[in-house]
Amino acid sequence: MNLVYTDVAIQDLQRLEAFIAVHNPHAAAETAAQLIEKLSLLKSFPHLGTPVTQAPEVGAVRDVVFDLVVDTSVGSDTRS
Repeated sequence: MNLVYTDVAIQDLQRLEAFIAVHNPHAAAETAAQLIEKLSLLKSFPHLGTPVTQAPEVGAVRDVVFDLVVDTSVGSDTRS
């Protein structure tokens, strides 16, 4: 399974890293790296987390809680 990050997710991660970097650049880089590493668990456990009941399709979106809450969804990759 491959992980596909949306543009919004990438921008959120970049904003988080920039916010933390104002006070501690090392911690910012470490936090971003740890979050990406933890998200890699989704490759083995794609249904990790709690279903978001308010989603248009219940169970299609899940909240995964690490140090932050991350919304995830499982779907087929239609890109070539």
